[in-house]
Amino acid sequence: MAGLTTMRLNSLLALLRPALPLILGLSLGCSLSLLRVSWVQGEGEDPCVEAVGDLGGSQNLDSRTRLDHSDNFKPRIVPYYRDPNKPYKKVLRTRYIQTELGSRERLLVAVLTSRVTLSTLAVAVNRTVAHHFPRLLYFTGQRGARAPAGMQVVSHGDERPAWLMSETLRHLHTHFGADYDWFFIMQDDTYVQAPRLAALAGHLSINQDLYLGRAEEFIGAGEQAQYCHGGFGYLLSRSLLLRLRPHLDGCRGDILSARPDEWLGRCLIDSLGIGCVSQHQGQQYRSFELAKNRDPEKEESSAFLSAFTVHPVPEAALMYRLHQRFSALELEQAYSEIEQLQAQIRNLTMLTPEGEAGLSWPIGLPAPFTPHSRFEVLGWDYFTEQHTFSCADGAPKCPLQGASRADVGDAVETALEQLNRRYQPRLRFQKQRLLNGYRRFDPARGMEYTLDLLLEAVTQRGHRRALARRVSLLRPLSRVEILPMPYVTEATRVQLVLPLLVAEAAAAPAFLEAFAAGVLEPREHALLTLLLVYGPREGGRGAPDPFLGVKATAAELERRYPGTRLAWLAVRAEVPSQVRLMDVVSKKHPVDTLFFLTTVWTRPGPEVLNRCRMNAISGWQAFFPVHFQEFNPTLSPPRSPQGPLGAGPDPPSPPGADPSRGASVGGRFDRQASAEGCFYNADYLAARARLAGELAGLEEEEALEGLEVMDVFLRFSGLHLFRAVEPGLVQKFSVRDCSPRLSEELYHRCRLSNLEGLGGRAQLAMALFEQEQANST
Repeated sequence: MAGLTTMRLNSLLALLRPALPLILGLSLGCSLSLLRVSWVQGEGEDPCVEAVGDLGGSQNLDSRTRLDHSDNFKPRIVPYYRDPNKPYKKVLRTRYIQTELGSRERLLVAVLTSRVTLSTLAVAVNRTVAHHFPRLLYFTGQRGARAPAGMQVVSHGDERPAWLMSETLRHLHTHFGADYDWFFIMQDDTYVQAPRLAALAGHLSINQDLYLGRAEEFIGAGEQAQYCHGGFGYLLSRSLLLRLRPHLDGCRGDILSARPDEWLGRCLIDSLGIGCVSQHQGQQYRSFELAKNRDPEKEESSAFLSAFTVHPVPEAALMYRLHQRFSALELEQAYSEIEQLQAQIRNLTMLTPEGEAGLSWPIGLPAPFTPHSRFEVLGWDYFTEQHTFSCADGAPKCPLQGASRADVGDAVETALEQLNRRYQPRLRFQKQRLLNGYRRFDPARGMEYTLDLLLEAVTQRGHRRALARRVSLLRPLSRVEILPMPYVTEATRVQLVLPLLVAEAAAAPAFLEAFAAGVLEPREHALLTLLLVYGPREGGRGAPDPFLGVKATAAELERRYPGTRLAWLAVRAEVPSQVRLMDVVSKKHPVDTLFFLTTVWTRPGPEVLNRCRMNAISGWQAFFPVHFQEFNPTLSPPRSPQGPLGAGPDPPSPPGADPSRGASVGGRFDRQASAEGCFYNADYLAARARLAGELAGLEEEEALEGLEVMDVFLRFSGLHLFRAVEPGLVQKFSVRDCSPRLSEELYHRCRLSNLEGLGGRAQLAMALFEQEQANST
């Protein structure tokens, strides 16, 4: 029996032997954890807590400890509630999100100039470095100084050095102390290598008092008492400027100095005990003193090549020569870094599964866009040296001119330059003519070119031969920059204008109800003017008013929404022209009115009105949105968002459609319609005056019949015309009334809009197929 028990025990141990290390490890870990918990609780006992408990404060301390740990806290959602009896107040956001976040710009540059050098050296500084910094200010003691174009000059009215420096620091603290982390102060006879200075400021920590520049010793003072030489510029941190501000008045009265940089150095040492340093956090402030009559093209010293600033620069021409030299050095460095990165990419690509086949051209740029269907294929535009065969107006052939011609010429010259660089000195190429040219824009890469060139190749011995070669070029997309645009707000009042024909009177009540729900109910800052267009024989004496129902609905809305006034104007026109109707409304409103020209099928809402405010810019831009037109529900029946199994591609749904609502009707953005637009009255009057000046008399009357408001802005205005799809404008299917009295172009666009709005190609093909099947039976 004992032997049997031993055998069973041995077999059990054999089964558990692989798991013994795991079991022992878990046991040891649990034991150590329990011991550590007991030690921590023992160390956490504080005799002071017991003493406080004896005085009756133990319970308070315990509750406060639980409060800090937030054990008993649970989040509570407070629902938004707006009192309907109180007027709705729209919340206005700040202009920039960085204002709400409290973020600051990195660097502000202040240039000390004078009456003599403001129009020479200061202009040279502005042309060489202004585009590198977010803000560049010029300070002068001249009273009422006239600022050169593109420069922001601050005049203090006193040219005494200490007074000028004190007022400059006071101005920087008052107006920009909360907006910038670093302040760089320099003289106008200093050249600054702007990219290096910006990189230096980006590597320094902002939470410190720093006075960084080229350190110079005061006469008769120790090594600790140093100031930064003003000729080479110096950096002041924001925290240091905030601490220095209370001591400026005292320093101006107590410290006498003929140089502003020495005055600032003594003020910082006496008041704050901070002196100038040339090195901080491993960053060295490098400067170079340029000798008199020294040619910057021949300067090859390491101190010059690595300098942030160069001083003195007595002439503007020398400033430009220094900028040319340093720009060439930066360009060479950039090309060298590009070559190194391309070599690394080439070496790493060889280790990938694709190998050399996975290497894109040019190296380092994204691969060409890969279409997933035939609708995504990017087409090529064919051109020659004189003509292009992809015209904006749809013509098969048009002259190659303007920026497009310059673009093609630059591509041909670049191709010839690259060929000569590759094959010289063995061969030298000369262009005879361009045989074929193709180009396309790839949104992932840039503009691609394929050129067939007829070249003349010349050897070193003078032999000549004609060659035809195909070259491929790419103009890559560079760094994306934000275009400066005038500031607009969402608080501008919008004046909606609705021209109504007699044939559209039946649809007007639906528009007014939608206007009430989308504009009057949320209390949008918008007004509506109804322009009632009567025919020659309509609305006369004894004849019924075709717009009686429209006027009744408008009066009902005025009673429903107190304080609302829906104005209407009655005009009589035999041939209703959109421009003539707009002339009538324009005379009734101020020049700063923002118009939103609508149609009876438009359904305005808060989002549409906000985009109207943001995209229409006075004196700059007019906005004409492209609405979404639903298809004929007979040909394009409502469908579920998922669609039937196995069905082909359906036409797009309305952008504002809610998938949870189930069935929706397809449609398309109607590019042929241009009756809706947002623009300012002043811009319309200016374009209208230019139209009247260029077309006079009978010619103007004939032109007005064939023009819409968008055509007036396009042909007779220098404004930007912004034409974009508007997902908030969704119109139900309707057949537009195409009057035969319209011009040929407007009539063609009207008919084309009606035909394209019937349905998608799949729906139209199915309708024709069903009709043929019905006819055959």
